[in-house]
Amino acid sequence: MFNRNLLTDLQKWKDNPDRKPLVLRGARQVGKTTTINHFAASFAQYIYLNLEKEEDAKLFREINDIHQLTEAVFFLKDKSRQSSPTLLFIDEIQEEPKAIEQLRYFYEQVPNLYVIAAGSLLETVLDESVTIPVGRVEYKLIRPAAFNEFLDAISETAALGQLEQIPLNDFAHDKVLRLFHTYALIGGMPEVVDHYADHRDLSALGSIYESLIVSYLNDVEKYARNATLTQVIRHCIRASYLEAGTRIKLQGFGNSNYGSREVGEALRTLEKAMLLHLVYPTVHTTLPILPDLRKSPRLHVLDTGLLNHFAGLQKSVLGARDLQSVYQGKIAEHIVGQEILASRFNALHQLRFWIRDKKESSAEVDYVVPCEDMLIPVEVKSGATGKLRSLHLFMDQVEHAWAIRMYPGPVKTDVVETLNGKRYTLLNLPYYLASQLEKYIPWLISGNKK
Repeated sequence: MFNRNLLTDLQKWKDNPDRKPLVLRGARQVGKTTTINHFAASFAQYIYLNLEKEEDAKLFREINDIHQLTEAVFFLKDKSRQSSPTLLFIDEIQEEPKAIEQLRYFYEQVPNLYVIAAGSLLETVLDESVTIPVGRVEYKLIRPAAFNEFLDAISETAALGQLEQIPLNDFAHDKVLRLFHTYALIGGMPEVVDHYADHRDLSALGSIYESLIVSYLNDVEKYARNATLTQVIRHCIRASYLEAGTRIKLQGFGNSNYGSREVGEALRTLEKAMLLHLVYPTVHTTLPILPDLRKSPRLHVLDTGLLNHFAGLQKSVLGARDLQSVYQGKIAEHIVGQEILASRFNALHQLRFWIRDKKESSAEVDYVVPCEDMLIPVEVKSGATGKLRSLHLFMDQVEHAWAIRMYPGPVKTDVVETLNGKRYTLLNLPYYLASQLEKYIPWLISGNKK
């Protein structure tokens, strides 16, 4: 399947007369190549290079002049320089670091050629001899499919229309929530979603999850600098699926004897490969969001479906009436975070959560997201609004009066009051609208409350 959400951003890139070569970053098997192949249909001509193939890689290795390189590419792929617009897609660019350096010259000397590159392990294969063309390229991140892409893949057109309508109608809630439970169960890895869309057989997905995890384990040699780090990274990959959704300590991570230094290097390497996210807290309630790297991060893995499979949670998710009841609420929180990230392609966008910086009283809000000049809290919790103690503490520290609660119920708003007497508007959104937060928050603030 292709990344439906990313296509909109790609079209904006294409229409920009000042565009730069675009580098797509993402873990293996998240649909980079499929998405670009689909996007290529909007061009008069498409040239595909895969630098895992020697015949394609040697073009960049042997030719230094960008004009000669361009001529060679068109000649060897039997394409016309007269056809316009032409999209050049350089896949697996990490296999030939010299190609990364040459991207800048496409921008400077061949501006009429549309150039996109993709790589799974870019940061991990670069060394000091490779120069990243800073200021001469753009970057976008591609992640597992979001819920709206899942609905599109399984041909639930009516549900997709409701999901993207602001606000969603109450009559659609029960059906869309059931579909979201299926999505939360299987996740957003394209191969998994495609197989489910074709066969609707949940029991047949296990072998796909296994092959994905094995492929990530086998990739370790490509980004581990020595044998010891290889062992630590492999341990961290396996342990991450069991530790996901929790705040972690580096020392002894995953019940190991590894120290904080080696675990930290391993986890940071896996984060560069985009197999996991280290979500650090902030103690601030205003912009900019400054993470406190001295505090323990919360661990998120690439995909909730992989987490469910590895941790053996499928039956629990499948039978749950409320995702908050599964795995101490970690699955609900994890899939909401995955959905928030799925709608963001900018490399600077990161997940953050808030903690109260007082030793005598702990408090934690699951996520904070920026909107205009405000930091909006997002709590993932079912039950009565009176139980939102941490959210109330956050709201007592900000000047605005807007907050979000993700839960299994329908769209509604409540006016609630903190223990200190501050009144604020709480927008209650079903879990499945997490990817639509950037639309619902302005809708709430503008006064169009349901």
